[in-house]
Parts: sequence; structure tokens; C-alpha cells
Amino acid sequence: MFKRLAGFMIAGAMLSSGGTAYAASGQPSPWQMTLQQSASPVMDDIVWFHDFLLWITAAIAIFVLVLLVIVIVRFNAKANPVPSRTTHNTLIEVLWTVVPVLILVGIAIPSFKLLFLELKVPPAEVTVKATGKQWFWTYDYPDAKFGFDSLMLQDKDRKADQPRLLAVDNEMVVPVNKVVKLIVVGADVIHSFSIPSFGIKIDAVPGRINETWFKAEREGMYYGQCSQLCGRDHAFMPIAIRVVKDGEYSAWLDAAKKKFAYDNPLTPNMIAAADQAAK
Repeated sequence: MFKRLAGFMIAGAMLSSGGTAYAASGQPSPWQMTLQQSASPVMDDIVWFHDFLLWITAAIAIFVLVLLVIVIVRFNAKANPVPSRTTHNTLIEVLWTVVPVLILVGIAIPSFKLLFLELKVPPAEVTVKATGKQWFWTYDYPDAKFGFDSLMLQDKDRKADQPRLLAVDNEMVVPVNKVVKLIVVGADVIHSFSIPSFGIKIDAVPGRINETWFKAEREGMYYGQCSQLCGRDHAFMPIAIRVVKDGEYSAWLDAAKKKFAYDNPLTPNMIAAADQAAK
């Protein structure tokens, strides 16, 4: 039994280390068992909190297992034919009340700190409005007065290096190391905007504006998906964000203003959202 247990532990460690290597990109990977590699300060804290809880959970599980083994060995009918009639133990009763409280307090402090970090939006350097629709996303850059739709690429349109069910025709583009404020709304039903590598996940609700933020610390492509059951094609409205240097972002911004510009500051997307909210 112990040899089998040791084998499972070794196999788990190998898979875990392999999962870490595969999770280095901003997308899911084969055999991945860990979180995607962090690319933002919020996700750094989420990964730390996850590992912190994992150690606490493992310690509690091992402690309970040891107690169970002791009970099985020392207090079975053969080893202990005359059972104890003890009904109370003040010290044990105090410990099993106080110790869990202390554990929960130790968990609550970093948990609240992480929640405040996620919910308090710092001064934005770039603002993007994401509108969830059945079944694609529309991105508006209100400061630059342009917007565009982002739809999943079909297999025949994908390049070799573009992931299936995640690649899109028009990616959201943001500069590296800049605070991006994300305004999220739903145009029809409830969607959910989620990018695992950035540690963001927020619902897009018709008639209600939600907001979150992220600060991408590395260049590259980062993928996510709508994580709300929003209808028939729920699984086919991916999110793709390309993080680039300031110079590349400025060049893309200039080109996008010409390609996707709109004259009226109240865009068709905003009008649709307002009409839906009025209903």
C-alpha cells in the first residue's frame, strides 16, 4: 500500500511540474494541472493565495489522517476491548474551537487584501469597453473614438500558430505595463469576461456597467473565454488580448482609428445597450 501511495505522489509531482512548464503561455495547455502563468500583479497574488491555501489544506488533511490511523490502531476492539467512558475534555474542546478560528483568521486577512486589490481600480492609462453579445465581443476605445467586433476564427481561417476555439479576427490590443480599465456590459444576456493569466473575471450584465482592471507585465497573446452559460454558442466567443510595447501600441492605435473610427461618440454598441436597458 505504501509503495502504491509513494508511486502516486511521485507521478503527481511529475505531472505538476510538467503542468507548470506547459502553463507558461497565456492559454490552456495539454496535461496542464496548474494555473496559467501569471502576467499581472493581481494574478501574482491569486497564485500566492492558491498555494498558501493548498499548504493549509494539505496540513489539515494529513493531521486528520494521522488521527484516524491512531484511532484505528489504538482503539479497535482487539487492542482496546474495554472502551473509555470519558465524555468531556476541556483542553481538547477549547483547542478544536480556537485553532479553527485562528486558521480562518489567517486565511481571511490575505483573502480580504486580495479582494480589495481586485475591486479598487487604480487611475487608468487606457480604457476599453467590452460588450458581450450573442456570441462575440465588441471592444470600444472611448478615448480614441473607435470600436470593433471580435469574432472567433473558423478552422479554415486560422494560421498554424493560432489556437483552435481561441483565436479571433480582431484582438484587443493594450500596451505593456499600463493600467487598463475595463468597462464590461452585456447587450442581450449575461456574459462573463475572463482572462486567467490576468486574474480577471467579471460578468457582463445587460443594463448594468461593471468594471475591473489589469496591468499586463509581459508582452504576448493572452486568451480567455466567456465563462457564463450565455446560450447556444457560449463556447464559441473567445477573448484574445495582445500586449505590445508602447511604440507598437501607438502604431496600432493610429491604424485602428482610421479602420474602425466612428463619428458619433454615442456608438451603435452604446445605443443597443441603452435600448436593451430601457426594456
